[in-house]
Amino acid sequence: MHIIIFVTVKDKRQARKISSALLENKLAACVNISGSVDSLFFWRGKAERAKEFLLLIKSRKEKFKSIVKLVSSLHSYEVPEIVAVPVISGNGPYLRWIDASLGQSV
Repeated sequence: MHIIIFVTVKDKRQARKISSALLENKLAACVNISGSVDSLFFWRGKAERAKEFLLLIKSRKEKFKSIVKLVSSLHSYEVPEIVAVPVISGNGPYLRWIDASLGQSV
C-alpha cells in the first residue's frame, strides 16, 4: 500500500537533512518540502505557536517503521509528528514510479 507521511520540522536545514537521508536509504521515492507553515498546538498543557516546515513523504506502508526510526534519529523535537495516511487511489504510472524508486518490483 502506498502512503503519504506528514512530518513537521523546525527549519529548512532539518527538512533537507531528513529528506536526503530518506532518499539515500530508499525509504522515500519523493519528499516535498513546503514553505513555512504556522502551527498551533498544545504542548505540556499550554497553547503554543511555531513556524515550521512540512515534509510530504511518498512511500509504502511496509517502510513506515524504518521511516519513523530514521526521522526520529535526525529530528530535534522530543515528540516529532510522523503521521501516515493511505493513498486510496492514484495515477498508475506515478504509483509504479514510487515502487520502482523504492526498489519494489512493478
